[in-house]
Amino acid sequence: MGTITTILAGCGKDTVPASKPLDNLDSSSEAAAESSEDTAVREKGSRDNTPVCLVPTASGSTVYENEYAHLDASNISEGYVIVRYTGSSPKVKLQITGPSSITYTYNLSTTQQLDEVFPLQCGNGEYMINVFENIEGTKYTNVFTQPVEVNITNEFTPFLYPNQYVTFSKDNKAVSKGEELAYPCNNDLEVVSEIYNFMIKNISYDYEEAETVQSGYIPDVDEVLSTKTGICLDYSALMCSMLRSQRIPTRMEIGYAGTAYHAWISTYITDIGWVNGMIEFDGKEWSLMDPTFASNTKDESLKDFIGDGSNYSVKYVY
Repeated sequence: MGTITTILAGCGKDTVPASKPLDNLDSSSEAAAESSEDTAVREKGSRDNTPVCLVPTASGSTVYENEYAHLDASNISEGYVIVRYTGSSPKVKLQITGPSSITYTYNLSTTQQLDEVFPLQCGNGEYMINVFENIEGTKYTNVFTQPVEVNITNEFTPFLYPNQYVTFSKDNKAVSKGEELAYPCNNDLEVVSEIYNFMIKNISYDYEEAETVQSGYIPDVDEVLSTKTGICLDYSALMCSMLRSQRIPTRMEIGYAGTAYHAWISTYITDIGWVNGMIEFDGKEWSLMDPTFASNTKDESLKDFIGDGSNYSVKYVY
Protein backbone atom coordinates (compact mmCIF):
# COMPACT_ATOMS: atom_id res chain seq x y z
CA MET A 1 0.00 0.00 0.00
CA GLY A 2 1.30 3.47 -0.86
CA THR A 3 1.65 6.48 1.39
CA ILE A 4 0.62 10.09 0.86
CA THR A 5 1.27 13.38 2.59
CA THR A 6 -1.76 15.68 2.51
CA ILE A 7 -2.26 19.37 3.06
CA LEU A 8 -5.88 20.51 3.19
CA ALA A 9 -7.08 24.01 2.50
CA GLY A 10 -9.79 26.15 4.12
CA CYS A 11 -11.37 29.60 4.31
CA GLY A 12 -8.86 32.41 4.31
CA LYS A 13 -6.16 30.03 5.49
CA ASP A 14 -4.26 27.04 4.19
CA THR A 15 -6.25 24.58 6.29
CA VAL A 16 -9.75 23.19 5.80
CA PRO A 17 -11.88 24.10 8.83
CA ALA A 18 -13.11 21.14 11.65
CA SER A 19 -16.54 20.41 12.62
CA LYS A 20 -18.08 22.40 15.43
CA PRO A 21 -20.87 21.18 17.73
CA LEU A 22 -24.52 21.49 16.77
CA ASP A 23 -26.37 24.49 18.18
CA ASN A 24 -30.15 24.47 17.98
CA LEU A 25 -31.66 27.47 16.21
CA ASP A 26 -33.01 30.07 18.61
CA SER A 27 -36.75 30.16 17.92
CA SER A 28 -37.37 33.24 20.09
CA SER A 29 -40.75 34.96 20.04
CA GLU A 30 -39.08 38.01 18.48
CA ALA A 31 -37.77 35.98 15.54
CA ALA A 32 -41.12 34.22 15.14
CA ALA A 33 -42.96 37.54 15.16
CA GLU A 34 -40.59 38.96 12.56
CA SER A 35 -41.11 35.92 10.32
CA SER A 36 -44.89 36.07 10.73
CA GLU A 37 -44.91 39.79 9.91
CA ASP A 38 -42.79 39.30 6.79
CA THR A 39 -45.15 36.62 5.47
CA ALA A 40 -48.30 38.52 6.44
CA VAL A 41 -47.48 41.65 4.44
CA ARG A 42 -46.35 39.87 1.30
CA GLU A 43 -48.57 38.15 -1.22
CA LYS A 44 -47.92 34.57 -2.29
CA GLY A 45 -46.02 34.38 -5.55
CA SER A 46 -46.96 32.10 -8.43
CA ARG A 47 -43.92 29.84 -7.92
CA ASP A 48 -44.37 26.75 -5.72
CA ASN A 49 -42.11 27.34 -2.69
CA THR A 50 -42.62 23.89 -1.15
CA PRO A 51 -39.15 22.62 -0.12
CA VAL A 52 -37.81 19.52 -1.84
CA CYS A 53 -34.94 17.96 0.09
CA LEU A 54 -33.43 15.05 -1.82
CA VAL A 55 -32.34 12.23 0.48
CA PRO A 56 -29.21 10.20 -0.38
CA THR A 57 -29.69 6.48 0.20
CA ALA A 58 -27.33 3.57 0.67
CA SER A 59 -29.54 0.96 -0.97
CA GLY A 60 -26.84 -1.72 -1.01
CA SER A 61 -27.29 -2.79 -4.63
CA THR A 62 -23.68 -1.91 -5.53
CA VAL A 63 -21.22 -2.18 -2.65
CA TYR A 64 -17.42 -2.39 -2.44
CA GLU A 65 -15.80 -3.03 0.90
CA ASN A 66 -12.92 -4.45 2.89
CA GLU A 67 -12.04 -4.39 6.58
CA TYR A 68 -11.34 -0.63 6.44
CA ALA A 69 -14.09 0.93 4.37
CA HIS A 70 -17.58 0.41 2.97
CA LEU A 71 -18.46 2.15 -0.31
CA ASP A 72 -22.06 2.21 -1.50
CA ALA A 73 -22.08 3.16 -5.19
CA SER A 74 -25.71 2.20 -5.79
CA ASN A 75 -26.74 5.72 -6.77
CA ILE A 76 -23.77 7.04 -8.71
CA SER A 77 -26.16 7.93 -11.54
CA GLU A 78 -27.62 10.52 -9.12
CA GLY A 79 -24.18 12.06 -8.62
CA TYR A 80 -23.06 10.85 -5.20
CA VAL A 81 -21.45 7.98 -3.28
CA ILE A 82 -21.79 7.01 0.37
CA VAL A 83 -18.67 6.01 2.30
CA ARG A 84 -18.33 4.54 5.79
CA TYR A 85 -15.01 4.00 7.54
CA THR A 86 -14.94 0.64 9.35
CA GLY A 87 -11.34 0.52 10.61
CA SER A 88 -9.81 1.66 13.90
CA SER A 89 -7.52 4.57 13.01
CA PRO A 90 -8.36 7.88 14.76
CA LYS A 91 -7.52 9.95 11.68
CA VAL A 92 -8.66 9.01 8.17
CA LYS A 93 -8.87 10.75 4.80
CA LEU A 94 -11.00 10.03 1.74
CA GLN A 95 -9.77 11.05 -1.71
CA ILE A 96 -11.95 11.11 -4.81
CA THR A 97 -10.37 11.80 -8.18
CA GLY A 98 -12.73 12.22 -11.13
CA PRO A 99 -12.34 12.55 -14.89
CA SER A 100 -11.16 16.16 -14.46
CA SER A 101 -8.08 14.74 -12.62
CA ILE A 102 -8.80 17.04 -9.67
CA THR A 103 -8.42 15.21 -6.36
CA TYR A 104 -10.88 16.07 -3.59
CA THR A 105 -9.73 15.26 -0.05
CA TYR A 106 -12.15 14.85 2.85
CA ASN A 107 -11.98 13.81 6.50
CA LEU A 108 -13.91 10.64 7.35
CA SER A 109 -15.67 10.17 10.66
CA THR A 110 -13.77 7.78 12.93
CA THR A 111 -15.55 8.14 16.29
CA GLN A 112 -18.51 6.11 15.02
CA GLN A 113 -19.27 4.27 11.82
CA LEU A 114 -21.23 6.91 9.90
CA ASP A 115 -22.49 6.83 6.33
CA GLU A 116 -21.20 10.05 4.77
CA VAL A 117 -22.27 11.49 1.42
CA PHE A 118 -19.78 12.78 -1.16
CA PRO A 119 -20.58 14.37 -4.53
CA LEU A 120 -19.43 13.19 -7.95
CA GLN A 121 -19.19 16.73 -9.22
CA CYS A 122 -16.81 16.27 -12.16
CA GLY A 123 -19.29 14.83 -14.65
CA ASN A 124 -19.28 11.44 -16.37
CA GLY A 125 -16.29 9.13 -16.49
CA GLU A 126 -14.11 7.10 -14.15
CA TYR A 127 -13.69 8.13 -10.52
CA MET A 128 -11.01 6.65 -8.27
CA ILE A 129 -12.01 6.41 -4.61
CA ASN A 130 -9.28 5.94 -2.00
CA VAL A 131 -9.27 5.77 1.79
CA PHE A 132 -6.08 6.57 3.73
CA GLU A 133 -5.23 5.96 7.37
CA ASN A 134 -2.86 8.25 9.22
CA ILE A 135 0.60 6.87 10.00
CA GLU A 136 2.10 9.90 11.72
CA GLY A 137 2.07 13.64 11.22
CA THR A 138 0.83 14.29 7.68
CA LYS A 139 1.73 10.84 6.36
CA TYR A 140 -1.05 8.45 5.34
CA THR A 141 -1.19 4.93 3.95
CA ASN A 142 -3.76 3.70 1.43
CA VAL A 143 -6.11 1.03 2.86
CA PHE A 144 -8.92 1.01 0.28
CA THR A 145 -9.05 1.69 -3.48
CA GLN A 146 -11.98 1.36 -5.85
CA PRO A 147 -12.56 2.74 -9.35
CA VAL A 148 -16.18 3.40 -10.36
CA GLU A 149 -17.51 4.27 -13.80
CA VAL A 150 -20.03 7.11 -13.51
CA ASN A 151 -22.82 8.11 -15.88
CA ILE A 152 -24.93 10.81 -14.24
CA THR A 153 -28.54 10.88 -15.43
CA ASN A 154 -29.09 14.58 -14.68
CA GLU A 155 -26.06 16.90 -14.62
CA PHE A 156 -27.67 19.06 -11.93
CA THR A 157 -28.38 16.43 -9.26
CA PRO A 158 -24.90 16.60 -7.66
CA PHE A 159 -25.79 20.22 -6.86
CA LEU A 160 -29.25 19.49 -5.48
CA TYR A 161 -28.42 16.70 -3.02
CA PRO A 162 -26.89 17.40 0.39
CA ASN A 163 -23.30 16.26 0.96
CA GLN A 164 -20.64 16.45 3.64
CA TYR A 165 -19.99 20.16 3.08
CA VAL A 166 -23.58 21.20 2.34
CA THR A 167 -25.65 19.29 4.89
CA PHE A 168 -29.39 19.87 5.16
CA SER A 169 -32.68 17.98 5.49
CA LYS A 170 -36.39 18.78 5.62
CA ASP A 171 -36.14 19.34 9.39
CA ASN A 172 -33.55 22.12 9.16
CA LYS A 173 -34.56 25.65 10.14
CA ALA A 174 -32.50 26.80 7.14
CA VAL A 175 -34.86 24.92 4.82
CA SER A 176 -37.87 26.55 6.48
CA LYS A 177 -36.22 29.94 6.10
CA GLY A 178 -35.65 29.27 2.41
CA GLU A 179 -39.33 28.37 2.04
CA GLU A 180 -40.32 31.60 3.78
CA LEU A 181 -38.04 33.74 1.63
CA ALA A 182 -39.33 32.07 -1.55
CA TYR A 183 -42.98 32.69 -0.55
CA PRO A 184 -43.53 35.89 -2.61
CA CYS A 185 -41.48 34.75 -5.62
CA ASN A 186 -42.72 34.10 -9.14
CA ASN A 187 -39.59 32.43 -10.54
CA ASP A 188 -36.19 31.02 -9.59
CA LEU A 189 -34.34 34.28 -10.19
CA GLU A 190 -36.57 36.02 -7.66
CA VAL A 191 -35.84 33.23 -5.15
CA VAL A 192 -32.12 33.68 -5.64
CA SER A 193 -32.52 37.43 -5.20
CA GLU A 194 -34.58 37.08 -1.99
CA ILE A 195 -32.17 34.60 -0.40
CA TYR A 196 -29.07 36.50 -1.51
CA ASN A 197 -30.42 39.79 -0.12
CA PHE A 198 -31.34 38.08 3.16
CA MET A 199 -27.80 36.75 3.46
CA ILE A 200 -26.02 40.02 2.79
CA LYS A 201 -28.31 41.99 5.13
CA ASN A 202 -28.42 39.57 8.06
CA ILE A 203 -25.23 37.50 8.31
CA SER A 204 -22.05 39.08 9.67
CA TYR A 205 -18.50 37.88 9.16
CA ASP A 206 -16.94 36.15 12.17
CA TYR A 207 -13.31 37.26 12.30
CA GLU A 208 -12.56 35.31 15.46
CA GLU A 209 -13.80 32.08 13.93
CA ALA A 210 -11.82 32.79 10.75
CA GLU A 211 -8.63 33.12 12.79
CA THR A 212 -9.20 30.06 14.99
CA VAL A 213 -11.00 27.59 12.70
CA GLN A 214 -9.50 24.11 12.78
CA SER A 215 -8.75 21.60 10.03
CA GLY A 216 -11.77 19.55 8.98
CA TYR A 217 -14.39 22.19 9.76
CA ILE A 218 -17.87 21.41 8.42
CA PRO A 219 -20.54 24.17 8.46
CA ASP A 220 -23.73 23.77 10.50
CA VAL A 221 -26.33 25.76 8.55
CA ASP A 222 -28.82 26.07 11.40
CA GLU A 223 -26.13 27.39 13.73
CA VAL A 224 -25.16 30.02 11.16
CA LEU A 225 -28.80 31.04 10.80
CA SER A 226 -29.20 31.21 14.57
CA THR A 227 -26.05 33.19 15.36
CA LYS A 228 -26.17 35.23 12.14
CA THR A 229 -22.40 35.03 11.98
CA GLY A 230 -19.94 32.87 10.10
CA ILE A 231 -16.96 32.55 7.83
CA CYS A 232 -17.08 32.14 4.06
CA LEU A 233 -17.82 28.39 4.24
CA ASP A 234 -20.77 29.12 6.54
CA TYR A 235 -22.21 31.77 4.22
CA SER A 236 -21.87 29.46 1.23
CA ALA A 237 -23.28 26.36 2.93
CA LEU A 238 -26.32 28.22 4.26
CA MET A 239 -27.16 29.81 0.93
CA CYS A 240 -26.55 26.52 -0.90
CA SER A 241 -28.89 24.68 1.47
CA MET A 242 -31.71 27.17 1.08
CA LEU A 243 -31.41 27.27 -2.72
CA ARG A 244 -31.01 23.50 -3.21
CA SER A 245 -34.06 22.85 -1.06
CA GLN A 246 -35.93 25.21 -3.41
CA ARG A 247 -34.91 22.97 -6.36
CA ILE A 248 -32.30 25.46 -7.65
CA PRO A 249 -28.95 23.79 -8.50
CA THR A 250 -26.25 25.54 -6.48
CA ARG A 251 -22.52 24.94 -6.20
CA MET A 252 -20.28 25.78 -3.29
CA GLU A 253 -17.06 26.94 -4.96
CA ILE A 254 -13.75 27.12 -3.12
CA GLY A 255 -10.65 28.76 -4.49
CA TYR A 256 -8.99 32.15 -4.44
CA ALA A 257 -10.35 35.69 -4.28
CA GLY A 258 -7.26 37.69 -5.10
CA THR A 259 -4.56 35.91 -3.09
CA ALA A 260 -6.81 34.70 -0.24
CA TYR A 261 -8.37 31.25 0.02
CA HIS A 262 -12.12 31.73 -0.02
CA ALA A 263 -15.57 30.15 -0.62
CA TRP A 264 -18.57 31.50 -2.53
CA ILE A 265 -21.42 30.08 -4.62
CA SER A 266 -22.69 29.88 -8.15
CA THR A 267 -26.20 28.87 -9.11
CA TYR A 268 -28.02 27.70 -12.20
CA ILE A 269 -30.83 29.84 -13.58
CA THR A 270 -32.87 28.54 -16.52
CA ASP A 271 -32.27 30.61 -19.68
CA ILE A 272 -29.22 32.23 -18.04
CA GLY A 273 -27.05 29.24 -17.10
CA TRP A 274 -24.48 29.02 -14.32
CA VAL A 275 -24.04 32.45 -12.77
CA ASN A 276 -20.47 33.43 -12.01
CA GLY A 277 -18.12 36.33 -12.64
CA MET A 278 -18.06 39.62 -10.75
CA ILE A 279 -20.48 40.68 -8.00
CA GLU A 280 -23.33 42.45 -9.79
CA PHE A 281 -27.07 42.27 -10.24
CA ASP A 282 -28.55 44.42 -13.02
CA GLY A 283 -32.16 43.49 -12.29
CA LYS A 284 -32.03 40.66 -14.77
CA GLU A 285 -28.78 38.76 -14.43
CA TRP A 286 -26.61 37.81 -11.48
CA SER A 287 -22.89 37.37 -11.56
CA LEU A 288 -20.62 35.88 -8.92
CA MET A 289 -22.76 35.35 -5.85
CA ASP A 290 -20.33 35.87 -3.01
CA PRO A 291 -22.56 36.56 0.01
CA THR A 292 -19.55 36.90 2.34
CA PHE A 293 -18.02 39.72 0.35
CA ALA A 294 -21.30 41.40 -0.58
CA SER A 295 -22.49 41.53 3.04
CA ASN A 296 -19.28 43.28 4.08
CA THR A 297 -18.50 45.57 1.14
CA LYS A 298 -17.85 48.53 3.44
CA ASP A 299 -15.38 46.59 5.54
CA GLU A 300 -11.88 47.31 4.23
CA SER A 301 -10.28 44.75 6.56
CA LEU A 302 -12.48 42.01 5.10
CA LYS A 303 -11.53 43.12 1.59
CA ASP A 304 -7.91 42.68 2.59
CA PHE A 305 -8.67 39.27 4.09
CA ILE A 306 -10.60 37.65 1.23
CA GLY A 307 -9.63 39.77 -1.74
CA ASP A 308 -11.32 42.67 -3.47
CA GLY A 309 -13.87 40.69 -5.47
CA SER A 310 -11.71 40.38 -8.55
CA ASN A 311 -9.58 37.55 -9.90
CA TYR A 312 -11.75 34.75 -8.54
CA SER A 313 -10.24 31.37 -9.32
CA VAL A 314 -12.21 28.16 -8.64
CA LYS A 315 -10.21 25.26 -7.22
CA TYR A 316 -12.91 22.94 -5.85
CA VAL A 317 -16.67 22.58 -6.29
CA TYR A 318 -19.02 20.89 -3.80
